[in-house]
Amino acid sequence: MSRRQYLLLAGLASTGIAACSNDQPSSLSPSRDPQESSLAPSLNRDGDSEKGGWVITMTNGTAGNEALVFPRDGRGNLGNPVHYPTGGTGSGGGLGNQAGVVADQDVGFIYAVNAGSNSISVFRRSGADLVHRQTIASGGIQPISLAIREHRLYVLNDGGSANVVGFRVGEHGMLHPLSGATYPLSTAIPDAAQVGISPDGRTLVVTEKATHNLVLFPIRSGGRLGQPVVQRSQGNTPFGFAFDDRGTLVVSEAFGGAPNGSALSSYRGDASGFAVVSASVGTTQTAACWVVVTKNNRFAYTSNTNSGSISGYRLRRDGTLTLLTPDGRTGVTGNGPIDLAITENGRLLFSLNGRDGSISGFRVGREGDLVPVSTTVGLPAGANGLIAF
Repeated sequence: MSRRQYLLLAGLASTGIAACSNDQPSSLSPSRDPQESSLAPSLNRDGDSEKGGWVITMTNGTAGNEALVFPRDGRGNLGNPVHYPTGGTGSGGGLGNQAGVVADQDVGFIYAVNAGSNSISVFRRSGADLVHRQTIASGGIQPISLAIREHRLYVLNDGGSANVVGFRVGEHGMLHPLSGATYPLSTAIPDAAQVGISPDGRTLVVTEKATHNLVLFPIRSGGRLGQPVVQRSQGNTPFGFAFDDRGTLVVSEAFGGAPNGSALSSYRGDASGFAVVSASVGTTQTAACWVVVTKNNRFAYTSNTNSGSISGYRLRRDGTLTLLTPDGRTGVTGNGPIDLAITENGRLLFSLNGRDGSISGFRVGREGDLVPVSTTVGLPAGANGLIAF
């Protein structure tokens, strides 16, 4: 399936690309826009048993990309966002991706792609504030996904001739390109979706929607990658994925948007190949794309873009997957759910909904059930990426 076909399926569209690079910390300042606020109430911890925090996405705007930081209370209600310019531009539409915004392991720095200006932005997080540190060229065209671990960051560029590029993470979170660390994928136009790193830090994974492949790179000393292994996905249109702490890889399969035909598969292995544990366990929903795993490794969730739902699975220690609800509708979201994010304590899950510019919030129950807790509206068209603290 081509990129255009997939984006039509998701009801979103991409736009053009320009160049940008700025390696110095900047004085870009945040701004508040009450017209782009949520319907959620102001923060109020009265009676809360959990801490508040933040939910972060980006506008992906063509006139200037911005990070949006929403404060949240312990119940999952979001307050009004603060806007932080990235120093780059977005695509203005869907990227067909996962992990366009990521945080380092210590949650000290935030990284975001600028798909319209072929760059990556770096922010230092100070409480609820973001301090812009750097905007640097991504080493390719249309960066869409990021992965970070142990002072190394990798970016997936899906435009032009698609590639993965490696960076060293230096002082103050600044990115420095690794010499010679540019790696092609299985084909020039794979319609890739995500790049990610295994928990042991030894394997880098890329999903390719058009080829139905998983591309596995061994991560060598110093962060450079070895020769890739190209492995056929268990099901068609592999999209988003997540690892549990035991090394189980959980991958969504959109099956080209076939009605009620999407699924999740789980794998165990390494850079030499991943063996299937659970094969294409169906969601009974349409266009499963983005995947998250809870912090306790017990549950996995995928957003079904064309069904307005989230499907939950029990994830067992051996890596097997079992659908939590027979109809696959563990949670009902806004229109066109795309990115998913779970808070550090694993008790709250958020869905960014691309077609109605909203964020749906849920409390994660002890048995994996999702209880609706909030709806936030007013996000710009094309908003992309989601992380939660």
